Amino acid sequence: MRKEAIGPIQLFSMMVLFELGTAIVVPIGLESGHAVWLSILMALPGGILLYWIYVDLYLQFPNMIISGYTQQILGKWIGWPLSLLFLPILLYNGSRNLREAGDLLISASYDRTPVFIINSIMVIAVMYILYKGIEVFARTSEIYFFITILMGLLCNFVVIAAGLTKFKNLFPIHAGEWMEALRSAYPSIWIFPFGELVCFTTILPHLNKTRKVRKTGIAAILLSGFLLSFTHAVEMSVLGTDIYSRTTFPMFTTITLVNVANFIQRLDAFVILTLIIGVFFKMSIYCYAAVMIAADLFKVKDTRRLVIPVGVVVLFTSFVSAENYPVHMKEGSVFLKNILPFLCAVIPIVLFLVNRLRRRFGLYR
Repeated sequence: MRKEAIGPIQLFSMMVLFELGTAIVVPIGLESGHAVWLSILMALPGGILLYWIYVDLYLQFPNMIISGYTQQILGKWIGWPLSLLFLPILLYNGSRNLREAGDLLISASYDRTPVFIINSIMVIAVMYILYKGIEVFARTSEIYFFITILMGLLCNFVVIAAGLTKFKNLFPIHAGEWMEALRSAYPSIWIFPFGELVCFTTILPHLNKTRKVRKTGIAAILLSGFLLSFTHAVEMSVLGTDIYSRTTFPMFTTITLVNVANFIQRLDAFVILTLIIGVFFKMSIYCYAAVMIAADLFKVKDTRRLVIPVGVVVLFTSFVSAENYPVHMKEGSVFLKNILPFLCAVIPIVLFLVNRLRRRFGLYR
């Protein structure tokens, strides 16, 4: 079977859409108060450093995904069980994205539609695109990248043009608030969304121009970071710290306030479409990473055979993981603090250090 290949522009588009995902819609960095936009900028260098580690491991083992070189570096007896731990984490986080999309759609427009129907439709779309392969998925991301950027710029421009922004909600930032912003950036925003790029360790082997992997990824991280910072700054300037921290979807709440000359209003459809696109790509990449790691661990040659099982697990996990949205958010904070850093930062850093030491002392056979 021919190895599927993607180009640097496609990788760039996928990374930006993945980074924006749900992070552009849900509140993040609540610990930093009105300096959330500053926390995102502070987390950018750490996100770039993590990606540099992912790329270094990829360049050392260009034909392997993360489960493959985990076994190569740590040995099969440690590496295989450790790689197996990736699967529940990836599947659970993918189900969380699905849950957030379904809850927003129910609360915003589809209050009479069963959430099972909404989530099922999205999972079917994800399974379909994964069944078609990474090349088709990458080409799709190129199209939706421009659509998402245009919609985002339009929404932010309209909010500013409507005179809703109040810069007093963003400034001043006192000395103590700089430290709060830093504590919010690390590890919270550092891991979500930047650390989640660990999923791309299963995609990088498909890149057809290896020499551009660093520049492409760093450019995508910088663009997505600046877009997230700007968007959350606009939301905070409109809503203020109190409402921003209490609302479930601050971007949706912000856009519903737009009313320009009693003509331009009801732009919430753009927010819903942005969320659907973001969740589709983020959940698809999580599911793709789970499929590829499972196929590598259990020696499944035809990865398409795992698409349906992964999709079904993600769908039903989105229902049973939490009884309601407040519990879902509470579980998410625990997951983000205690579990996700293990996958996104701890394991890659350990692999990076052990690999360097083994190469330095010639311990590879």
